[in-house]
Amino acid sequence: MLESIGSLTGSPWIYAVVALSVLLDVFLPVLPSGVLVVTAATAAAAGSTTVAGAADKVAQVAQVSEVAQVPQEVPSLLILMLCAAGASVLGDLVAFRLAWRGGARLNRAIARSRRLTTAQERLGAALSAGGGALVVVARFAPAGRSVVSLGAGAAHRKVKEFLPWSALAGVAWTGYSVGLGYFGGQWLGASWFGTALSVLALFAAGTLAAYVVRRPAAAPAPAPAA
Repeated sequence: MLESIGSLTGSPWIYAVVALSVLLDVFLPVLPSGVLVVTAATAAAAGSTTVAGAADKVAQVAQVSEVAQVPQEVPSLLILMLCAAGASVLGDLVAFRLAWRGGARLNRAIARSRRLTTAQERLGAALSAGGGALVVVARFAPAGRSVVSLGAGAAHRKVKEFLPWSALAGVAWTGYSVGLGYFGGQWLGASWFGTALSVLALFAAGTLAAYVVRRPAAAPAPAPAA
């Protein structure tokens, strides 16, 4: 699979594959959307380094033939980030609207899941209080995005309460994933070792986020006695 991803990063189709994977992993969390984003960013970093090195060599020895060895097809970080962040928000909204219209059957399914019920209660309290940091943190946790988006929709939260935090979550997750791949590629080169370290850092953030999401909310402080 890693070899297939590596060959895909040299094709313009990488943007469509990343967008589709990020869009659908709200329903299928097993999709390797994070791995795709990190790998594409690593390829972009390695490509920019190669281009810079080849340009310096051409300037020193004045050999035009070296230009032909410079890879031209490397992912654009800007387009990659726009595709991933946009697909993240769109997927959240699709799941949100589907859960909104899910009716009694979806509500019964959520009621049978302690995890979904707890997440729905915490999310509702956070959004009602004017803060949705839980939405951002859950974006990094495995399946956290699904729980939050479906829970917000099933609870019939307002779109204006959910959408800004969903957008912030998508941008934060995309920026972190692209940053890992890009700086890992700059420092360690386009090696599978460097990519593996970047992916490991992504999973570490997911593990930490899952702990934060599952941690019971702090009980409110008792009111002082009269």
